[in-house]
Amino acid sequence: MLAQFGIGMFLLTFLLALFSVGAAVAGYFSKSDRLVEAARRSMLLIFPLITVAALTLIYLLVTGHYEIEYVYSVTSNDMPFYLKVTALWGGQAGSLVLWSWLMSAFASAVTLRKWERDRELLPWVIVVTSVTLAFFLSLTILYENPFARWWQTTAGDFVPRMFAPAGAVAITPMDGQGLNPLLRHPGMIVHPPMLYLGFVAFVIPYAFAIAALVTGHSDDRWIRLTRRWTLVAWVFLSIGLVLGMRWAYDVLGWGGYWAWDPVETASLMPWLTGTAFLHSVMIQEKRGMFKQWNMLLIILTYALVIFGTFLTRSGVFSSVHAFSQSAIGPMFFAFIGITFVTSLALLIYRWKDLRAEVEMRSLFSREAFFLLNNLLFMGILIVCFWGVVFPLISELVTGQKVTVGPPFYQRANGPLFGALMAIMGIAPLTAWGGSTAGTLGRMLWKPAIPSLLTTVILLFLGMRNWIALIGFTLVAFVIFVTIYEFWSGGRSREKKFKENFLVALWQLAGRNRRRYGGYLIHLSMVVMAIGILGIEVYRTTTQKTLAVGEDIQIAGYTLRYNSLAQFPSTDGRFVTRANMSVFRDGKLLGNLYPRYDYYPTSGQMMTVAGVRSTLADDLYVVLVNWENVSLIQAPFKVYHNPLINWLWIGSLMFILGFLVAAWPSRPEEDF
Repeated sequence: MLAQFGIGMFLLTFLLALFSVGAAVAGYFSKSDRLVEAARRSMLLIFPLITVAALTLIYLLVTGHYEIEYVYSVTSNDMPFYLKVTALWGGQAGSLVLWSWLMSAFASAVTLRKWERDRELLPWVIVVTSVTLAFFLSLTILYENPFARWWQTTAGDFVPRMFAPAGAVAITPMDGQGLNPLLRHPGMIVHPPMLYLGFVAFVIPYAFAIAALVTGHSDDRWIRLTRRWTLVAWVFLSIGLVLGMRWAYDVLGWGGYWAWDPVETASLMPWLTGTAFLHSVMIQEKRGMFKQWNMLLIILTYALVIFGTFLTRSGVFSSVHAFSQSAIGPMFFAFIGITFVTSLALLIYRWKDLRAEVEMRSLFSREAFFLLNNLLFMGILIVCFWGVVFPLISELVTGQKVTVGPPFYQRANGPLFGALMAIMGIAPLTAWGGSTAGTLGRMLWKPAIPSLLTTVILLFLGMRNWIALIGFTLVAFVIFVTIYEFWSGGRSREKKFKENFLVALWQLAGRNRRRYGGYLIHLSMVVMAIGILGIEVYRTTTQKTLAVGEDIQIAGYTLRYNSLAQFPSTDGRFVTRANMSVFRDGKLLGNLYPRYDYYPTSGQMMTVAGVRSTLADDLYVVLVNWENVSLIQAPFKVYHNPLINWLWIGSLMFILGFLVAAWPSRPEEDF
């Protein structure tokens, strides 16, 4: 009964989404406020209805209704309550429910704002959000029904269907398969919702952009209306990516944080265009430039959001992040094509209306550096997109799928990321409108001197790797530029208002939160870069099978294998755990406990590394080749990851920068 109720709610919301599209279009062309209001209220009704359907599914997950195929596939009796709740996004069907749920929440929130000044945009914002929502609801109804139940056919086969096939008998398993062990990590509990929040939130600025194109609004009103929506989307997507990196580092057991997997790369691509968009909209607001470019960027971001979801859901790629093969791939491909072509057609139609109000007058102006910044982001995007689609193209042309590995991305994107960091340091020193090489040079020399001094110190300390030298010099340059900006701004206000320097700095940041929050975000990025440089340039690894009492050495550390324990856990796992002592210069630093967990219900294994973390490095130990592990000897792989924890520290600083940039000084109507 609950299953029929749940799918009935989804069917009703799908019909409401279609109604809101039709009513909004009819209301716009007939100039009927009543029809537009009917469309708005239909949109508002969708969120509570999807909430009821999602809560119904969560109830089935928590209470162990294993007659429902989705419940059977992602939960089991031995799973704790919180994992049963988060199993909502632990599989294909449930993740689409989450996508629709979050999309309906954002769509409802945006229709609740005051629309008196922007009434003309409302119908088309409803159309775009409702069409997107209707598409995902159709996938749930037609292809990935989370409420389908198990039936046993007359031939003895077990099939999931909403309604009974002819002669079939309903069955109820006593237990489920349980959630994939890889998804039981805290990072994966939070990572998908954060990523999806970023994805669906980007639909809102795209909807306003399309509304502006349809109605012929060539000013920057739509950008001002969506400024915080865009920032929220970007920060959620950023946090989602960082949490995904942490999950990969903790769970996958390969000692790294980013493998340039096709699915994770597809999640990075909308972040690249979204970041470029966030930078270039400032130029449109301040100088009336880049109107065409900003429209193109937000269209690309929306298309890449759907494309990234498509890659995860369609089963096109074999990936630890992707779900199984599914029939929804063609529908995704068709939707991406239709929306992208329609958006580009609208942009071309309004192209002349979106011409810049002023022209760029100097190659050394802030506008020029922001444009170069965007072009670099687009260069990285092209590299990533080509790396993702090349295996598909090669399979179509040659019949063989050629995999593109991390070396391709690292060699192609490394210089582009380095150039981005350099611009991150130079751009704050430039002036709006006009600037010369001389004036820029006079601004650059103060932060450049301590940056070069940093290089000299690193050389003196023995650093000879040229990639590391360039990278750490750029890191130092951005840090010193940011410090200089804070210092010069604080000093100017101190002299003008006769305030204490710290008070002046606080007041300055409070009155220019977007600017100084952006500086903090830049600082967080370079701190993250310290961790990336450390692990990418200086990581070392070793592997050895040890008997009890034997040692293995790496990067000045000695690890001694003490013992191995095997025991059942209270949650149904069977744990195999090694005990290793860590020494440096003959001094005991502590013990590590690398292990692997076996889940009998699903027959799956999960590796859990033993990690000793400091600000200087991580010692990361993994039990490998678990088939050969015994109480007498065991094979270990050890990674030494210098500076990796600065990557996680930088991500925390990033959240602080976002809070400063987004915190409103007064209530605003735009959000």
